[in-house]
Amino acid sequence: MNDPWKNARRPSSRPPRATPLPPREGGTPPPPGRGNDELRLYGWNAVQALFAKRPQALRKLYLVESLIPRMQPVLKWCVANRVGYRVVEEGDLNKLAATTHHEGLVADVLRAPVLPLAQWLAELDEGPALALWLDGVGNPHNFGAILRSAAHFGAKALLLPASSTLALSGAAARVAEGGAESVPLVQLPDDAEAMAQLRTAGFGLAATLVEGGDDVFRASLPARLVYVMGAESEGMDRGLASQCDQQLSIPGSGAVESLNVASATAVLLAQWVSQRG
Repeated sequence: MNDPWKNARRPSSRPPRATPLPPREGGTPPPPGRGNDELRLYGWNAVQALFAKRPQALRKLYLVESLIPRMQPVLKWCVANRVGYRVVEEGDLNKLAATTHHEGLVADVLRAPVLPLAQWLAELDEGPALALWLDGVGNPHNFGAILRSAAHFGAKALLLPASSTLALSGAAARVAEGGAESVPLVQLPDDAEAMAQLRTAGFGLAATLVEGGDDVFRASLPARLVYVMGAESEGMDRGLASQCDQQLSIPGSGAVESLNVASATAVLLAQWVSQRG
């Protein structure tokens, strides 16, 4: 593999000299996987949202030369805080991100912590609140689209089942367009305990079904609500659905079988918000 720093440049018009990144053995870039505590972000909005919300989480930054003027505040912060950055070629970023969809910007960052449900509930403000329980969602693009919609409509969290291995990836963060920094991830205990804690905190739980549920556009939705969203292909677990307070479906023309989970999430979120207006 070519050395990604071979063509790195630092024109004299740049901010003061940044902390250099140490070379890796063999001159190869670090692999896309960063372990459990680090994440490789890419895409303008994803990186900018990280810097706006958690600048202290930034560990390394890679960018193309054309972005230097727009990135001046971030680069100056990097210099002041001894965070390494490099100006590299487009092809180097393709390797670092393992995709061409990086928009000229890649960053290695610390992951935001996944909160235990009890902590999230203790820190949650009083009043109306909406959250999403992701029962089996695994596709990173759907996950990213859900995060984007959740941020847009002001959802308070994405709730991950105890058995879930879902974690934020660079692909999901790019699709989320910055939404990953606005919506925390919360780890649930087992289903029965999670439902008990949520109901004690005043939440109703609504199972979302492809068919057979009540029309969501006619249903009365509580001010504190958790939508339980099913897997992309199988839908949500029927046993779990039966334990929820409501079972809801999105009516359609029948021209297609259903909406995918990301599109359905946006519709459901919008309906809850419309009832609060």
